[in-house]
Amino acid sequence: MRPNAPVPARAHGSAPPGLHVAADGPEPHQEPDLPADRSQAILETTKKVGAVLKRSGHRFALAGGVAVYAQGGSARGGLQHDADFCVLPEDAEAVAAALREAGLTVRVPPEDWLLKTTCLGQDVDIIFELSYGPVTAELLDRADDLPVDSVQMPVLSATDLLVGLNSAFSEHHCDFGAVLPVARALREKVDWTEVRRRCADRPMPAAFLYLLERLDVIEKEGGDR
Repeated sequence: MRPNAPVPARAHGSAPPGLHVAADGPEPHQEPDLPADRSQAILETTKKVGAVLKRSGHRFALAGGVAVYAQGGSARGGLQHDADFCVLPEDAEAVAAALREAGLTVRVPPEDWLLKTTCLGQDVDIIFELSYGPVTAELLDRADDLPVDSVQMPVLSATDLLVGLNSAFSEHHCDFGAVLPVARALREKVDWTEVRRRCADRPMPAAFLYLLERLDVIEKEGGDR
């Protein structure tokens, strides 16, 4: 997942036991009618992979920039990176098998918090650990069932998306400008008290929340928005 994509993750912890590198196989056929527009191509990829995960019966939730879009964020800047899905660590092996059965080649990168595949020429990340810890059943319980370009699927809640974005800020990655439009777009759907509770004890997230207050995106601590 790219650093400026919502809900970024970090290399933390270890890969789930028993997770193996998938055998190489043919990449999925590039459909001739795939939209030339990159954002629409990523949406098509999201729908196809989401449908595979739904059929597999394993729990998941859409994350990243497409999740922000599904929650009401703007796609004006384009969905320029990839499609991201969260799965439980204990399901990673079975999810990889389901993707392989659907004709996708699953790769295990050096980072030990995700799997990677490619669908319709677009990158797809299957994430089992976020910036603030492993994907949990509770996180998936909070997901909203939303349409993604006409296909219903679970999408990380707006609050969890902002927690992920804030948690990823550090001295080495602190691009407030990339996250500010997301906070503006989703502010009415976010539980900012919960974001503060989970993030504000660290300097960079605290600075971003202070910036949101000064810009009148959110009210000062103790107020409601």
